[in-house]
Amino acid sequence: MTTSPTSRRKFIGTLGAAALAAPALLSSSTAQAAAAPFVHGIASGDPLARRVILWTRITAPGDAQPRVFWEVATDAAFSRVVRSGLFRTNATRDFTVKIDVDGLRPDTRYHYRFTYGSQRSPVGRTRTLPEGAVDQVKLAVFSCSNFPAGYFHAYAEAARMDDLHAALHLGDYIYEYGRGGYATDDAAALGREVLPAGECITLADYRTRHALYRGDPGLQALTAAVPLIAVWDDHEVCNNTFVSGAANHTPATEGPYADRRAAALKAYHEWLPVRTPDTADLRRIYRSFDFGDLLSLHMLETRLLARTEQLAFGDFVGPDGIDADALRAAIGADSRQMLGSVQQAWLEQQMADSTATWQVLGQQVLMARAEIPAAIALDQISISNWMALNDKAATQPDALTRAERYILGQPSIPRSTDAWGGYEAAREAVYAAARRLDKNLVVVAGDTHNAWASDLVDAAGNRIGVEFATPGVSSPGMEVSRRTDAPEVVAQWMVDNIPDLKYAETGHRGFMVLTATRDECRSTWYFVSTVKSRQYTLSEGATVRTLPGSAQRALLPLA
Repeated sequence: MTTSPTSRRKFIGTLGAAALAAPALLSSSTAQAAAAPFVHGIASGDPLARRVILWTRITAPGDAQPRVFWEVATDAAFSRVVRSGLFRTNATRDFTVKIDVDGLRPDTRYHYRFTYGSQRSPVGRTRTLPEGAVDQVKLAVFSCSNFPAGYFHAYAEAARMDDLHAALHLGDYIYEYGRGGYATDDAAALGREVLPAGECITLADYRTRHALYRGDPGLQALTAAVPLIAVWDDHEVCNNTFVSGAANHTPATEGPYADRRAAALKAYHEWLPVRTPDTADLRRIYRSFDFGDLLSLHMLETRLLARTEQLAFGDFVGPDGIDADALRAAIGADSRQMLGSVQQAWLEQQMADSTATWQVLGQQVLMARAEIPAAIALDQISISNWMALNDKAATQPDALTRAERYILGQPSIPRSTDAWGGYEAAREAVYAAARRLDKNLVVVAGDTHNAWASDLVDAAGNRIGVEFATPGVSSPGMEVSRRTDAPEVVAQWMVDNIPDLKYAETGHRGFMVLTATRDECRSTWYFVSTVKSRQYTLSEGATVRTLPGSAQRALLPLA
C-alpha cells in the first residue's frame, strides 16, 4: 500500500463549481449553466473506439417536435466537421436528444454541438476509446451526488483535467427523497431544495428530478468536458433496492414497485448519455469498454436484476446478543444472489475474452471483506468508547461491568449486509472466476460516501486483486453518521482493525482518479474542504497502487 501525504492545495476563491471545461462555459469566472433552449447542458457518453453517445435536451415550449441539428468536428471552430445530422425529439422521450454517432476514429478527441433554430448549445469535448497498444488510461470516478446535500465541486474539479479518457459514475447520480428527507438540512440555505418537493414515484417525478440535477453547472461542466460511463445504484429508484422491492417503497401507499422501477429507469435512460443494451429490459445495463490492450472496464448491475433482499442485523439479535453463526450461515447461502447467473456468466466470458492487462469492475458497493465488532456495527458504542473500553479491559479487567463485558464479548460481523459482505457466495464466484482466469482484478466502488483502498482476499486466503472506493460527490459520510468520533480516529481505527483495509478517509467529499499503465494501476484521491459553500479548497490526498501478476495483486507502497 502507498499513502502519500497531501501534496497540493489550491484556493478556488469564488469559483465554486465553475471549473467549466467546455470552451463555451469557460468565459466567466462564475459558474453558469447553459442558456435556453439548452438549459440542461450537453453530454457525451459510453465511448467506444469508433462511436460515442451525444446528449442534450431541448426546452422550447410550444414546439411539440423540436428538430435539432448536431455536429461533430475535430476542431473547436468546426472547420473540420466529420459527422452531422438532424434529430427530432418529443414529449415521449421528455424532449431529450440522444444520438449514437458512428464512423469515428479510435483514440481521437472530438468537439460537438447542437443547434435549434438559430440558437447553438455550448461546445462539448469527447474522446473515443483507444485500440491496440496503449500506454496509459486515466479515469475519474464518482459516486453519490446528492443535490440538496451540497455543491458538486468534485464534478467541476475533474472537468479541469485535460488528460482523462472518461468519467465513471458508479451510482446514486440522483436521490429520490423529498424535501425534509435524507441530507436536506441545509438545502434551503444553499438554494438547493429538490423538485418535485415530494419523493419521486412517478415518471414525471423522476424526469423533474433529473432536470433539476442537470441544471447544476458543475455537472454540466464535467459532461461537456469528458465522456461519461455511468451505472445506477439504488437511489436512482429508491433506497436499498433489490430484485423485487426496496426498503424505501411501500406498495400500499406508493403503488406497485415494478411501476416505480419502470418509471425511474425510463427517466434514467432518457436523461443520461448511456447506450441501452436491451430496450425490452431496461434493467440490463451491464456492458464492457475496452481501452486497447491495457484495460477492460466491465460495468456491473448489482441492484435490480438479481439481488436478493438485504439481510437485517436485527433478525439475528437475541437476549445474548447477535447470533454471528446464524448470520454468517445466512450470508453464505448459495441462494443469495448479487449479479445473478446470467450476468455472472457474461462477466466471466468478458474477462476470458479480454487480453487487457487490467480487468476493472465498475460497480456500486464495497466488495472487500470488512468485519468489525458487532457493538460498533449496531451503533451500540462509539469507536472512541470502544477503544477506551479495550484499554480498560487490558489494564483493569476486574473493573469491567456486566454491560461492558457484554459489549466486548460480541463477535465481529460484516460492516454492512447491503454490500458484497452480505452476499458471500456471490462474491466468491467473482473471485473464483478472476483467479481461474489468472486476471489482474481491480474493483472500483462507491456507495459509502467515503474513500477506501483494500486488498481483495477470498475465503481461502488467496489474494485476488484490489479495490479502490471513491468518496461521495456531496452525500455526507462518517463525519455525520459517526458524529461522536473524529473522522481521523474512525479512519485510523478502521485501517488498524480490518486486515484487508489499507487506506481510509472518512471526513471529506471528492472523487478519485484511476491511472493504469502496463507496470501498475494506481488511485489518487481528491478532496474538497466543504460542499456547503461556493468557496472551498481542493486537496490531493493519498495515492495507492498495485502491480500486475499473481504475486503482486495487493496494494503496495508508492515507489
